Amino acid sequence: MLQDNLGAMTTNRVSGPLSSAFLLMSILFLNLSSPVDGRCQAHKEKVETDGKVILSELKEQLREELDHFGSGTIDTVYGGYFTDMNYKWELEGSQNKMIVTQARLVWSNANASIYFNEKEPYFNYARQGFEFIQNVMWDKKYGGFYDILDREGKPLGSHGQYMKTAYGNAFAIYGLAAYYRAFGDTSALNLAVRTYNWMDQHSYDPKYGGYFQNISREGEPFKDGLGPVPPKDQNSMIHIMEAFTELYQVWPNPELRVRLDSLFHDVRDIAIDGHPYLTLFFKRDWTPISYRDSSNYLRTAHFEDDHISFGHNVETAWLLLETSKALGLKNDEETIRISKWMDDYALENGWDKELGGIYDSGYIFRGETNVTIIMPTKQWWSQIEALNSFLMMSELYPHDKMNYYVKFCEQWNYIEKYLLDRKYGGWYWGGVDKAPQNEKGPKATIWKVDYHTTRGLINCIRRLEEKL
Repeated sequence: MLQDNLGAMTTNRVSGPLSSAFLLMSILFLNLSSPVDGRCQAHKEKVETDGKVILSELKEQLREELDHFGSGTIDTVYGGYFTDMNYKWELEGSQNKMIVTQARLVWSNANASIYFNEKEPYFNYARQGFEFIQNVMWDKKYGGFYDILDREGKPLGSHGQYMKTAYGNAFAIYGLAAYYRAFGDTSALNLAVRTYNWMDQHSYDPKYGGYFQNISREGEPFKDGLGPVPPKDQNSMIHIMEAFTELYQVWPNPELRVRLDSLFHDVRDIAIDGHPYLTLFFKRDWTPISYRDSSNYLRTAHFEDDHISFGHNVETAWLLLETSKALGLKNDEETIRISKWMDDYALENGWDKELGGIYDSGYIFRGETNVTIIMPTKQWWSQIEALNSFLMMSELYPHDKMNYYVKFCEQWNYIEKYLLDRKYGGWYWGGVDKAPQNEKGPKATIWKVDYHTTRGLINCIRRLEEKL
């Protein structure tokens, strides 16, 4: 998520200008170490043995990650969750509460409860967030969820007003639907449906389809964008699709299905249109935002708005397959083809052949066809998304020349070596092979909790349990 990538650098927008200095800093942290360790490289017996070892390691890491975001996140004074923690897991920072983060922690705990078939401690953890979302974050006057509050629950403004976003409200739906699925609380389902209806009234574009990202407190969408931020973006699209998929599983409403199917095609056929990567931003009528033919200055200033995000490639590949399945699309060969195309492109253009892992982003300059790696860093969320996506693809194409299962093993080797903190526990913000300073970086922020990690780990564990 561009929000996940650079959320600490931006406020109330999907992405913001990325300075040349930051780009240069990312490149300077290149550090070529020993080649990636080999697993799953040889005979079938070795594949099965290595797979069982990895399965055990994934299970251990899942429990550890859930523990880190368990009791220590509970704000017993003002409600909701703490999300600012330093590299030692100590509370440090403002502890502002964003709807995205609060809802993600509700979802993670509900999903863990479902996976382990254990009510406690996950019910108490999830209820902490649900009650805060329901009682504090919902705007009782105009409806919809505030984007961000201070620790005490006071709305924080941006652009002179209290903002709301489609992205934030979508994650509220996501967490609420999972809470209902896990614990059967109909008040959570009712609030999820109420939020869906609010989005349909205030964020949905009846003329061109899709959803406007930024919305005023009163519910007026910014149809032409907000300042430099275009009105529509792929990051919001894929996560609204993800949220509606979660809701559709517990509330198979015909109108919701229409909206979900439309979003599915917006992502598959518009954001991915004639090229195996996502266009990041759009005007209202789906005109792509591109700076490819602009000056070097403008390309650099608007890098966040126009580049190739390999993490979104691998994430969207499997999200499309999940939504296709939820919609009941049988033998959906076109979606399978596009998902493979996306994963292959990330492996062919964004895979670190020396150390493993996928780079954060690249660019195709005017007059060129090959991708130039612009940000060789490797953030935590894209690495776990790659792990999940490669394993899913290995089931669909077990004998493909891309060797997806081998790449899955190599990806886990990379994560173990460069992303997992063996001293204090948890995941670094990004791989220390390219950015050693991540060893002292925050373990949790409003953009970094255990949503990506526990989701990816549980998905991989389930697939390996079926495979081995």
